[in-house]
Amino acid sequence: MGAQNTGASRRQFIKASASAAGLVLSFRLTSRAEAAQTGPATPLNAFVRIGADGIVTIQAKNPDMGQGVKTALPMIIAEELDVPWENVRIEDAAADKSRFGLQLSGGSMSVGTNWNQMRQVGAVARAMLIEAAALAWNCPASDCATTPGKVIHKASGRTADYGVLARQCAGLTPPDPKTVPLKDPKDYRIVGKPAVQYDTDRINSGAPLFGIDVRVPGMLYATYAKAPVFGARVRSADLAAAKAVGGVRDAFVVEGGDDHMGFVSGVAVVADSSWAARKGREALNIKWAEHPSAANSSEGFRAKARELAAAPPHHTDRNDGDVDKALAGAAKVVEAAYEYPFLAHACMEPMNCTVQFKDGKLIMWLPTQVPEMIREPVAKHLGMKPEDVTIHMIRMGGSFGRRTRPDYAIEAVEIARRAGAPVQLLWTREDDIQHDFFRPAGFHFLKAGLDASGKIVGLRHHCVIHAEGQTPSSVYYVAPKEFPADVVENVRVDRSMIPMGVPVGPWRAPNGNNASFVMQGFIDELAEAAGIDPLTFRLQLLGDRTWIGKPGAYNGERMRGVLQAVAEMSGWRGRKAEPGVGMGMAFHLDHGGYVAEVVKARVDKDGAVKVLKVWAAVDVGSVIVNPSGAVSQVQGAVIDGLSAALYQKITVKDGQVEQSNFADYRLLRIDEAPEVEVRFVRTDNPPTGLGEPGLPPAMPALANAIFAATGKRIRSLPVDPEFLKA
Repeated sequence: MGAQNTGASRRQFIKASASAAGLVLSFRLTSRAEAAQTGPATPLNAFVRIGADGIVTIQAKNPDMGQGVKTALPMIIAEELDVPWENVRIEDAAADKSRFGLQLSGGSMSVGTNWNQMRQVGAVARAMLIEAAALAWNCPASDCATTPGKVIHKASGRTADYGVLARQCAGLTPPDPKTVPLKDPKDYRIVGKPAVQYDTDRINSGAPLFGIDVRVPGMLYATYAKAPVFGARVRSADLAAAKAVGGVRDAFVVEGGDDHMGFVSGVAVVADSSWAARKGREALNIKWAEHPSAANSSEGFRAKARELAAAPPHHTDRNDGDVDKALAGAAKVVEAAYEYPFLAHACMEPMNCTVQFKDGKLIMWLPTQVPEMIREPVAKHLGMKPEDVTIHMIRMGGSFGRRTRPDYAIEAVEIARRAGAPVQLLWTREDDIQHDFFRPAGFHFLKAGLDASGKIVGLRHHCVIHAEGQTPSSVYYVAPKEFPADVVENVRVDRSMIPMGVPVGPWRAPNGNNASFVMQGFIDELAEAAGIDPLTFRLQLLGDRTWIGKPGAYNGERMRGVLQAVAEMSGWRGRKAEPGVGMGMAFHLDHGGYVAEVVKARVDKDGAVKVLKVWAAVDVGSVIVNPSGAVSQVQGAVIDGLSAALYQKITVKDGQVEQSNFADYRLLRIDEAPEVEVRFVRTDNPPTGLGEPGLPPAMPALANAIFAATGKRIRSLPVDPEFLKA
């Protein structure tokens, strides 16, 4: 499986890049004589080729990890191009920022950052087709319009198919994208209509599609064993025993570093098959050197957090008003301690990378969210120029932030360099669980005061978090601006840090996946202490403000909109008490998406929790590009959040991860998944992404539902059935 040949030279394509002015387009199209010799598909720009039969091939510029961006972005182009969707074929674009601009799937940014650019790509191509028809008919372009797949002369009704006109576009100067009119949304035929993800049939049939399916002539298979203790080096390994296994070509020690956040030492086994490579690895009998990280444990982290919480904080990150005075004068004071564990990404497709050195250059077949974040460190590791590294983007079997890291790619490159042949490195499931860049654990100690009317008069929040040195990572520290900080007059947010020794990185909905659990859970506690309904309490906190907080301001009107919508959907105000059953709510702003959710759950006498239904109201702007894909993203995010809340945790003992596979790192199963009802609240705002916003509210909404059912507060994840036993 390699990059597909489009039959067009690089210079025939549009060059796309992001600038302050928006999308910058420049063309070098062939002459009319050259165009006559072109194959069956004529390139109009980097994204669009049109065949003589009218079939339109659109390049999907961003990597797809299951969120449907390979379908959504071409839908936007096809809409403005005015082509029948059934005539569209989609290909993965090459990883080439000079042609396609930023190619990134992450942060729920694909639709938001590409919305206007993709519209302009389609509109420019449509304008060129109109101009070609006008030249052929000797009339002004303004006399022409399009109907799906055709240009029409408005006065006479004469038409010309796109397939005929595409070749006649050669030599035309493309218009400035900023001057090309875009469709009125009321005229959309493709955007806003449900579409099946483009690769669904291939996925369902098991067709070769993912990185694990790549095959290159002469390719060998490799495994890479790393120390269970993060960063430990190899002391010894029985390489001869591994080489004696049938099918094994070689086994060798790779001298990486001892930085647990970087490329670490290990032992590689290269073989004719992945099975032989695994059997060879089992024969290595590796002895690992001692490493300071062996002293780390989850219990030790927890004990250190309690110690730090009782001591003066390392830093104060926000200090508004006079918190001590406000708490001293409060009619009621509420205190709580919340915590959450490390989490693994648990992608269904383990990390993998296929590499080949050829003619002094490197070719990679790589499932990655951000090609350039892999290309640069790989080139630096090899001492090569980045332009000498070719990356073929391969569809990912999940990622959720994991495939932004270059570790598995550098491992594959290092092994292939030693093996002298193309190599596919394939991690085991155990590698994936135990050598992840984990969502960090955290500990939060909160104290708030209420006046006689139930209003919050003061809030103190001491966060004890993992950090390297004195700088916390932005992927898990947002407390200084987390709601309700900006609506409370007296607020202090303190921070203390635990040295980590555990590799960490972004996990689906970074920041929000932990902050929402803590703050939306504590808000529910304050509502209970105030004797106010949780919905009413939240609406009172939001008040009638339009914009709340700086920096990181958010729109109070939009948040009230989703809260009111989810209350209506779930029948919140008319809910009735049921034994062992409760409803809880939460809201969050994440990656531009405003989401409020209500969870209905039952807690049995043995402590087992059954989520009965979830309602989600979502505001991601004025346009939902693909409604079926959008609903799936919200549902998947909710299920992911519930899965983490109910079951998932990574624990460390003696510097090693204790979990190893899905048997002890559980995901929500099909028979446990609830119905998730989704409603999109349309607002007059640019569209944003959906891969992440639905996740953060799910955890606290479930915790609050459990309290409503049992009277027991969930302040630690995952939920412990023993704690809930009647």
